[in-house]
Amino acid sequence: MIISSRHVLSPDGSVGPATLTIDGERISEVALGVAEPEHLVDEWILPGYVDTHCHGAAGVGFVDPDHEAVLRAIGYHRSQGSTTLFASTVAEDMDDLVDQISRLRGLVDEGELDGIHLEGPFLAPSRKGAHDLSLLREPSPSRVSRLIDAGGPALRMITLAPELRYGIEATEAIAAAGVHAAFGHSEADAATARDAVDAGADIVTHLFNAMAPIHHRKPGPVPWMLTDPRVMCELICDGVHVAPDVIRMVLQAAGPERIGLVTDAMSATGQPDGDYMLGHLRVRVTNGGARLLNDDGTLGAIAGSTLTLGRAVEFLVTRVGVPLAQAATMASTTPARWHGLDAGRIEPGARADLCLTDASGHLNRVLRAGREVPR
Repeated sequence: MIISSRHVLSPDGSVGPATLTIDGERISEVALGVAEPEHLVDEWILPGYVDTHCHGAAGVGFVDPDHEAVLRAIGYHRSQGSTTLFASTVAEDMDDLVDQISRLRGLVDEGELDGIHLEGPFLAPSRKGAHDLSLLREPSPSRVSRLIDAGGPALRMITLAPELRYGIEATEAIAAAGVHAAFGHSEADAATARDAVDAGADIVTHLFNAMAPIHHRKPGPVPWMLTDPRVMCELICDGVHVAPDVIRMVLQAAGPERIGLVTDAMSATGQPDGDYMLGHLRVRVTNGGARLLNDDGTLGAIAGSTLTLGRAVEFLVTRVGVPLAQAATMASTTPARWHGLDAGRIEPGARADLCLTDASGHLNRVLRAGREVPR
């Protein structure tokens, strides 16, 4: 296959005319300039998007025991641009979590998923968000080692609150095992956040959400995480989790090389408004926004999202004013580089994962391993 465009995103973040030759699953050549008209497309060619924090879609959570249903959820996210995908869990009983990890590990072995992210159970009760309070646990050495052993090479990231008992030691142990320790769902102050990074935490789980806000006398963890070059900041760009003005501030402070777009998408993604489950908790989706449904019928905390990375990129371009090249870098190149994935770049030898969009970032077509993904 030969495909050519005047707007191709290079690994260094620049955009220019190029012609791609795809042999099988991989890109064999990237030549400067455009090809003959029969190979030229009037679209931007971007590397396939990389979502490293995602819980499900199409009415199904990735931890569901129904294998075919989970494949439908994976297929939905692929069709919306996420050619590389981690499955995220929520807080669970340890035995149940180990069972879920076993199923997810099988999907990684099959090549359907690219990693596992454990969001819990090592979270601060005061910043639990959409996690069951009764299932939160301290990150004791035995619990941490059990999860690391269960995940094996498929386990890519564990979110934890470092101020918990054993928190710093757990951060060190997770990092030493080759797994990313992610700061998140935490009540930590600036000093503890700094200690966590020194101990090996190098990712922030959905920056701003489920952590202390910035105050000019009590800065909390956000300023440190924004300015420490050792840290990548996850950002949910759906117009609900983080305001456009704050997104612009983050981009100026950290730059696209340290921001990774994530969806935090739940099972309701790609589905109509209604009631759904996130782990053991009920969620109501209204106008695409997901919130916990309390027993009295009132709405509680934000419960993930119904976002796709395709929509996140378009939102950044059309609503926030971010250049498409920067938005695509945050959706693909940066998270792929941070997690050491075979993804996120358009160059010879890379897997032929591509997103083709218009100039506003609207997703038109997706290729994964050289094949077009049905939409």
